[in-house]
Amino acid sequence: MKWLVSMILLLSLAGCGGNGYEDLEQFVKNSGNNLHGKVEPLPEVKPYQAFTYAAFDLPDPFKPRKLKLSQGGGGLQPDMNRPKEPLEAYSLESLKMVGVIKQKGQVFAIIKAPDNGIYQVRSGNHMGQNFGLVTAVDDTTVKIKEIVQDSAGDWAERESNLTLQEQ
Repeated sequence: MKWLVSMILLLSLAGCGGNGYEDLEQFVKNSGNNLHGKVEPLPEVKPYQAFTYAAFDLPDPFKPRKLKLSQGGGGLQPDMNRPKEPLEAYSLESLKMVGVIKQKGQVFAIIKAPDNGIYQVRSGNHMGQNFGLVTAVDDTTVKIKEIVQDSAGDWAERESNLTLQEQ
């Protein structure tokens, strides 16, 4: 019986002797033989070349243009010498019409400025940064005629409205 058990043990050990992975080991060993890595050389670093800005006589594209009064006769031009009214410090987009008051047959619009100031305007007042003149005030709208300068330096009129902001 001992002899039979020892024989079974020897046969089982003989079966475990070979790993059966010789072909896989040979493949791994040979797989990198024909491969040669190629690394591209680094690009050549070009030396720094200083640039001298020589366009000091040209207008700066990042600064707003200054309004120039054309010296020609006639034509549409704003009155640059009249005193400015408080609402001319704000753009029309930042002003809000919040109400209307009627006194002695005169209609006044109530305008709220960005600084939370409240102002009354009527026909003939100025508002906005484009020389806006209030031409009419009714229950829901303030009509404004602005004078703007185009890229050629000529002045043109445009109509704008402020409508009542209901909250």
